[in-house]
Amino acid sequence: MRVFAVIFLRFAIPGREWLQNRRVNPAGLFVQNRGAAYTADDSVLQPCFSHNFPESSMSQFSRRSLLRASTFAAAAVACGGVSRSVFAAEKAAPKLGIQLYSLRGYSRDEALKHAKELGFESVEFYSGMLALNAPDTEIAAVRKQVADMGMTISAHGVNRLTKDAAENRKLFEFAKKLGIPCITADPDFDAFDNLDELVKEFDIRVAIHNHGPTHRYNKAIDVLRVIEKRDVRIGACADLGHYIRSGQSGPEVIRILKGRLYGIHLKDFAEMKDRTKGVILGKGHLNVEAVFTELQQVDFPANGALSLEYEENEKNPIADIRECYAVAKPAMKIFAAN
Repeated sequence: MRVFAVIFLRFAIPGREWLQNRRVNPAGLFVQNRGAAYTADDSVLQPCFSHNFPESSMSQFSRRSLLRASTFAAAAVACGGVSRSVFAAEKAAPKLGIQLYSLRGYSRDEALKHAKELGFESVEFYSGMLALNAPDTEIAAVRKQVADMGMTISAHGVNRLTKDAAENRKLFEFAKKLGIPCITADPDFDAFDNLDELVKEFDIRVAIHNHGPTHRYNKAIDVLRVIEKRDVRIGACADLGHYIRSGQSGPEVIRILKGRLYGIHLKDFAEMKDRTKGVILGKGHLNVEAVFTELQQVDFPANGALSLEYEENEKNPIADIRECYAVAKPAMKIFAAN
């Protein structure tokens, strides 16, 4: 499919020396014409210019040519012309899922059955439902079970990550076997050098989960500070309920973490203070429609872990979760409208 893009770009970009200057890099398509380039990363094709573009060549590269090239190259990307990775998901609406901790009062089979009956399209596991040291046969069986039910597995967490490279590797190997694009995590500060290596090797995201005012990742800026100079696969899972406890609104957090947001825990609390209680979505401080509008505007990934989480009424949460779902699902129409 890269050949398809190359052919189109040949006619969109003038220059006699084009054929001698083209090449394809491992990440996707790279076409160069006397210093001008088009690059395709894992998710988007965009124009760029290198520092050695001769001024005498600028007349050859008109704005019309640039527009034509962008259009044709985008068509190639749509047909599968760039490399596949956790960032290669097409721009589409994310699936509304549930963090299975919400159903912790049930067995795994019962929890998955309830998730399906409630209407969720994906599930986020945690260790209480699927242990990190589960045998390969169990992991494969769970993966098949969820797929046979017509759902996907969006993530697993929240998992502790430390400077212990061997233990971190085990978690990534587990995630690979489970077939998930993201690990929801609470990493120690000295874990990041190792995580930089692992996310590249496995092409699996790490999404840092916040946990309220007394936690090391309290505000959204605390997460941003530790990830901004790291590999782009290291990002955030914004627990919007805990951010309410930290005095931050959902839309505000989403704007701060734009471009590095790979998970959402959709949760509401009654008050903006440390000690409070969980409530039905929209009955506390969470403006669900505003949250989804902001997620759409920041291009939250289609395979991001969008997980409703309800921690109250552990023994009999179904009616409450159904009420939360009835608030969240209609609000997702913003994704279809854009």
